[in-house]
Amino acid sequence: MSDTPFAGNGRPDLPPVITVSLLNRLARQQLEAAFPLCWVAGEVSNLSRAASGHVYFSLKDAAAQVRCVMFRNRTQLLGWRLENGQRIEARVLVTLYEARGDFQLTVEAARRAGVGNLYEQFLRLKEKLEREGLFASAAKRLLPVFPRRIGVVTSLQAAALRDVLSTLARRAPHVAVVLYPTPVQGEGAAAQIAESIRLAGQRGDCELLIVCRGGGSMEDLWAFNEEVVARAIRACPLPVISGIGHETDFTIADFAADQRAPTPTAAAELAAPERAQLLTRLAARQQALQRLLERQIEQRGQQLDWLGRRLQHPAQYLERQRDTLRKLQGRLDAGLLQASVRAGRALAALRHRLLLGRPATERHASQLAGLAARLRAAWRQAALARAADVARLTAGLAHLDPSSVLARGYCLVADEHGRLVRDSRALEPSRRIAVFFEHGRADAAVLAVFDDHRHLPLAVAAIASQGSGD
Repeated sequence: MSDTPFAGNGRPDLPPVITVSLLNRLARQQLEAAFPLCWVAGEVSNLSRAASGHVYFSLKDAAAQVRCVMFRNRTQLLGWRLENGQRIEARVLVTLYEARGDFQLTVEAARRAGVGNLYEQFLRLKEKLEREGLFASAAKRLLPVFPRRIGVVTSLQAAALRDVLSTLARRAPHVAVVLYPTPVQGEGAAAQIAESIRLAGQRGDCELLIVCRGGGSMEDLWAFNEEVVARAIRACPLPVISGIGHETDFTIADFAADQRAPTPTAAAELAAPERAQLLTRLAARQQALQRLLERQIEQRGQQLDWLGRRLQHPAQYLERQRDTLRKLQGRLDAGLLQASVRAGRALAALRHRLLLGRPATERHASQLAGLAARLRAAWRQAALARAADVARLTAGLAHLDPSSVLARGYCLVADEHGRLVRDSRALEPSRRIAVFFEHGRADAAVLAVFDDHRHLPLAVAAIASQGSGD
């Protein structure tokens, strides 16, 4: 067994012995981490209100009870007064009050029992109308900047009406108010509110419509959660501002309106700009415009002075132009004279160079005659030499002409492929050959082939005898 009192507790970061305050803090942290915000239903009992504005009470049912605290900032947003014996549904944070070690619930919001069903109806209707596009931003209309007449849909006995009228009288006393009285809660209130909105749009005697009422519970504000009111707002040709309940209260009418205000007073402030601010802005604009005009007048005066200094009589302008023209004429005359002198000098220099470069034609003519005689003699000598060369080459060419050889009794032998036969060994007996003479040819066949020149003397003798006979 271990000597450590908290051995095996799974928290190695804890010391062996912990204090009561640390124990309560750890217990509170575990409770708040284990339980998220949730709704708890029960009956209010043992209610007390502290001077700080916090409310302490117990929430109980038939089998158990639990301590609760609702702090001042949450109580002010409730819109109705908690009393003993009320059955409520509270949105709570499960926690522990460390100073006393008391298990308690911190109430964030509360509603009367049965409001849960109303809230579910609210959510279903909101989702339905949202799917239809009734709350789309693109469908929202712009509020007029400077309305002259504003309509108000509310109850004659409502404090919201006094707030709206006093705010408009203070901010914009020049704006007329058209009242469309209607009940704002109770049986049939939704239909009457919708009818008042429709009537205001049909009459068209105002430029903007405020639909408002003071704060209250969800049941008190339920008339503004009816579908008929939302559709009447969207069907109204006038821009609509909703100012229903307190800042934390949201109704279907708020989503359908073109602009939502957190309170009726805020709705009146949105509807009409404050006259004092407008006058202040107008005075500032007037002063700025006056300063701008004064600066422009000063600038135009300076510009006029500058133009006045530049302005002169036409005769002065013409005289100045004549002076300029005379100066230009003098410069032109001087330039022409200088150019003429330079051109004369250049022409004289060229004439001198021409005289120096002119050839001696008499001397060159005699030289040309001698050169022509020499050219003719050289040409005749070259022509005779070329003629002798031609005669010599013609004789050599005639000596090499095959026809002259054939004329002396020789012949050419070709095989059947047309190739000249230079060696008897290239032939075979019975081969066909062609024999070419000076005049004509003869096709023959080879009878025998000899590779020596034993018969050549006989052929030479025969040729020689033919030559001597000639």
